[in-house]
Amino acid sequence: MVKTQIQIPDELYRQIKAFSRQREWSLAETFRRGAEQLVQQYPTTIQSQPWTPPKPMRRGSQNIDNDVIKQLAQFPSSRL
Repeated sequence: MVKTQIQIPDELYRQIKAFSRQREWSLAETFRRGAEQLVQQYPTTIQSQPWTPPKPMRRGSQNIDNDVIKQLAQFPSSRL
């Protein structure tokens, strides 16, 4: 068995300590059970598919020319 040291926020420590006391477990047993739960719940392999952003949705008026939109974006104070 490996011995380790961790740091947790004070409030979380109080909550875990109370949780352990209610179940009559040691603090170490509580952390071991929590770690076992995480390992069982989440897969050990991560999907290697690259993330891609969603396709843009068309919104607003469909009658505006793309060149006009580009010009307005680059020079918002100009009037067309």
